[in-house]
Amino acid sequence: MTLSAADSPADLIISACTVLVHDDQERIGFEEDAAIVVRNGVVEAVTHTAAVADLPAAERLDARGQVALPGLINCHTHAPMVALRGLAEDLPTQEWFNDVVWPVESNLTETDVELGARLACAEMIRSGVTCFADHYFAMDAVARVVAESGMRALLGEAFFSSQGPEGRERSLEFALRHRGAADGRITTALAPHAPYTVDDTDLAATGELARTHGLPVHLHAAENRDQTETSLARHGVTPIEVLERTGILDTDVLIAHGTGIVDRDLPVMERAAGRTAVATAPRGYLKFAWPDTTPVRALRDIGVDVGLATDGAASNNSLDVWESMALTSLVQKSAEGDPRWLTSRQALHHATLQSARAVGLGDSVGSIAPGRRADIVLADLTGPHTQPVHDLAATLVHSARSADVRTTVVDGRILMRDRTLLTIDVPAVVRELQERLPALVDRSHGRRIQDYDT
Repeated sequence: MTLSAADSPADLIISACTVLVHDDQERIGFEEDAAIVVRNGVVEAVTHTAAVADLPAAERLDARGQVALPGLINCHTHAPMVALRGLAEDLPTQEWFNDVVWPVESNLTETDVELGARLACAEMIRSGVTCFADHYFAMDAVARVVAESGMRALLGEAFFSSQGPEGRERSLEFALRHRGAADGRITTALAPHAPYTVDDTDLAATGELARTHGLPVHLHAAENRDQTETSLARHGVTPIEVLERTGILDTDVLIAHGTGIVDRDLPVMERAAGRTAVATAPRGYLKFAWPDTTPVRALRDIGVDVGLATDGAASNNSLDVWESMALTSLVQKSAEGDPRWLTSRQALHHATLQSARAVGLGDSVGSIAPGRRADIVLADLTGPHTQPVHDLAATLVHSARSADVRTTVVDGRILMRDRTLLTIDVPAVVRELQERLPALVDRSHGRRIQDYDT
């Protein structure tokens, strides 16, 4: 593309940076002394800094010493659960759910959800996350926060079969009401919780609704090996096979965790009629002492995209996808017994293009290239912990930290500049949330929203 100073001013020009790019084989590469031209929320060009010297722009960023990456995507989280960060520590999964989290969640109000979502979006913007896939309750509040904060999100209203058909209907109504909201930055999904809390009848109905309305499905399945073994003992099928027999795999589906995916599940997923993706959040698996992790290599071999995630901060304590990227590489090396898998470049691929595809946005985000939405983060690599740089990919994955992110841009709009948040007042959010915490965390009532029994 030829750039001319006679053109109308660009909205944003980022110059003098190194840009992470993908070639036509989706291999990771880097262009030095590069510039990114943004117009109408879209990347117009990736060129050399000298080529934009005389190009007019409404805003310019000199990114000397920084790397421009596609905005990171948190492919599975429960953003409002930051309000429960550190509340349920050092517990097995069943006690974590039944004794703490599900009793506390029975207290949730829409205000609690909104405040938690604001704090979560602030945390994610500061760590270079520009898009997240959220699966929770009172999601109208989360949609408001996404619209106001400037982030991008795939949102779904979670439901259990214990809520009756109303739960499924609310999930559909939410998805249809908010699809395409926030100037197109919000996409939506149907969000049954999991095969162990949503029965086959509801799953089949959900699959039919997804196909009728052109909606994806976002749910937990085969989260851990215990769930798979319990499903086999009780029903003779794995959770993944439940998704096949109920028609969920005939839709576009995003499966959270999948550490309980076993060999017999792989051909099932390979023949799925819809787009099947898995979100991996390794920090939580380590914390719960689950014996397995997401089988990334096996899933890659059958063409299933694996996106990076954090899960909710109640289990993970963090919404730091940068950390998930490093842990995914390290945990996969340990699980496979092979230091050559996952490489840093492979980890960056999962963090960018594969994560974008996992949330259904593979045609619009996940890379910095002409025609893509301008979701961009700038990471400063001038600190002592990132010098010297022998292998830039390795530096980004294993040396850089989320705190090195200086600037976060979504749809061409700067949401954080030089570590200063521009769209969220964090102190005000924290003050109000602190006032609400005593009522939120009270468990004396003896209620819980659901029972975990797998």
